Amino acid sequence: QVQLVESGGGLVQPGRSLRLSCAASGFTLGDYTIGWFRQAPGKEREGVSCISNSDSNTYYADSVKGRFTISRDNAKNTAYLQMNSLKPEDTAVYYCAGDRHYNVLGLCGIPLAGRNLEVWGQGTLVTVSS
Repeated sequence: QVQLVESGGGLVQPGRSLRLSCAASGFTLGDYTIGWFRQAPGKEREGVSCISNSDSNTYYADSVKGRFTISRDNAKNTAYLQMNSLKPEDTAVYYCAGDRHYNVLGLCGIPLAGRNLEVWGQGTLVTVSS
């Protein structure tokens, strides 16, 4: 069964850090461009950060540049999102997704607009609050 499973979400105070994990099963993560997306209540799902299958290219939304770092360990079939200096506006459900047909800009840098990416995780909630 092809699936992505996110973990690592939770409640954290502003300024603190969290690391999200995205574990793949049923397929080879290294064949896919991987992205982290988030959806806050009442808002559209947006691309946060993406990484190419070769690790050579990454993309970050302006809102997270300098605070978030995306990485992947293809040997472990897992991708990560290190989130530092968290802000209340980072509160959202975070999803990872993979697709073989997009580069990092195509996956994260344009609105999803109903695109059906090849594989999605179920999401993990991140709440930043004091």
